[in-house]
Amino acid sequence: MSIIDNVTMFLPELLQGAKVTIQVLFLSAVLAFFLAFLFGLGRVSRFWIVRFLTGVMVELFRGTSLLVQMFFFFFALPAFGVELSPFTAGVIALSLNYGAYASEIVRGAILAIPGGQTEAGIALNMTRWQRMRLVILPQAFKIMLPGFGNISIELLKGTSLVSLVTLADLTFQGRMLKDNYTGDQVEIFTLLLLLYFVIALPLIFGARWLEKRAAKGVVAG
Repeated sequence: MSIIDNVTMFLPELLQGAKVTIQVLFLSAVLAFFLAFLFGLGRVSRFWIVRFLTGVMVELFRGTSLLVQMFFFFFALPAFGVELSPFTAGVIALSLNYGAYASEIVRGAILAIPGGQTEAGIALNMTRWQRMRLVILPQAFKIMLPGFGNISIELLKGTSLVSLVTLADLTFQGRMLKDNYTGDQVEIFTLLLLLYFVIALPLIFGARWLEKRAAKGVVAG
């Protein structure tokens, strides 16, 4: 068979896997960035117990393997009476792992804002929450954008691990095709590489667009 014939034969199955990969990516990204702000704000809380608990969570998920976390949620939790689908286990593991990493971006950006900004908010009789929401976070968000862009790309690459908990994502479909068509591995993995790159392009350009807008003083909502 010619290369074009192989591509025509392999592409539909890979695209089916790409749909699953995009779904995992989208849900994981939404939850990861929510957790990033939750953990990040917790790390700068004035209450020591909140700082301690969020610190434990962050270090736990930063300090252990994403693959082991995924295996724990899928294979170990049933022993405690909690059974998760491969999709759910993958999304939870990815969200917690990358959310923990991204929380350090949030924390670092907040701490990078000069103390004079807080003092100005106090002078205006703002509450702590008002100072954070109206003064600190809008400025810190600009600092977070490059890091968030990198985390998004890393998250996309991390989605390939869900294939190891039997979820039929892009990598899983590529492995199945490789096992069935052992003589066509070059075409299969070249397509796999290109499809991941195509999925990553909107993340790359989206992050750059947001950075440019933030640089002009306009932060997209």
